Amino acid sequence: MSKLDGNERWKSKMLLTEHQEQYDQRIMDKTSSMPTEEEYHMIRDYVLLPYMLTMVQKGVDELQGSTGVLKKLHLVTSKLVMDRISEDIYHLRREMSRRNIKVLQDDQVDLVVYYKYICRGYENKMGFVREVMRSEISKRFTAYIQGIIEQLKVTKETRKD
Repeated sequence: MSKLDGNERWKSKMLLTEHQEQYDQRIMDKTSSMPTEEEYHMIRDYVLLPYMLTMVQKGVDELQGSTGVLKKLHLVTSKLVMDRISEDIYHLRREMSRRNIKVLQDDQVDLVVYYKYICRGYENKMGFVREVMRSEISKRFTAYIQGIIEQLKVTKETRKD
């Protein structure tokens, strides 16, 4: 016997139909909705950026042992690229957490790597072909390097003034 059994007020709870519908709609919106196109891009970035960070780190490790003339320049630019990738990963993870999106590596079949994603209750798989990943990573590295070049140009112009 609970404390409310003797209380007559709890026998007839009333809830208006429109309030129930609104409540159900809010729950449906939060729990299972397919990702938007922007969220698919976020999932793709979530997969690609750690690979890029690993690639740059391996390059830095190789440069540490070399005795090239431009070793210092390569190390500095590599560190800048790593910092930008790390910053992008940080912002991406925060945004995905805010939107309630989780990505898990699922399996690898031949040249396709599959990732399972959960977006507000909606679950599905996304496959990435290695060659497509390589070309996308190449484009991303070009964009990061172009950003560094633009930053250097701005710095050079401000020194002239």
